[in-house]
Amino acid sequence: MSTGVDSAREGRIVVLCIGNPQRGDDAAGRAVARALRALRVAVEIIEEEGEATRVLARLEGADVAYIVDACVFGAKPGEICRFDVSTGPLPRVAFGASTHGFGLAEALELARALGALPPRCIVYAIEGEIFDIGAPMSPAVAAAVAVVADRLRADILGG
Repeated sequence: MSTGVDSAREGRIVVLCIGNPQRGDDAAGRAVARALRALRVAVEIIEEEGEATRVLARLEGADVAYIVDACVFGAKPGEICRFDVSTGPLPRVAFGASTHGFGLAEALELARALGALPPRCIVYAIEGEIFDIGAPMSPAVAAAVAVVADRLRADILGG
């Protein structure tokens, strides 16, 4: 299936969708993975709970990586931020603490230090509100999922 992406130019593209589906808004990344699959975006879509060594392993050999995760940076629930971590670190205030243990910011900086950070690495962060075990995703975050999937599709297709 063609995506409109020049695969010789782009190389291996991964979309790493992080989250715990049992913890309310923390499921946002996993929901984006399902939405991307429904849009039939022909790239490697990976779902993970976010443990640091698994994140590093999933990024290995990628030329382009898009990462989706819920975060808490003091914005309105459902607000979306896009960070180009190819050019600098993630703000630790938003990603330092994690329901996954070692935070995403630390995992990406470790990848950078090891020379394993993909040359192009973009993080989509969705501001979460509810992270309780067994809680459903909040309406604001659920609405943001479709927006992030559409933005990722446009990024991947170069539009």
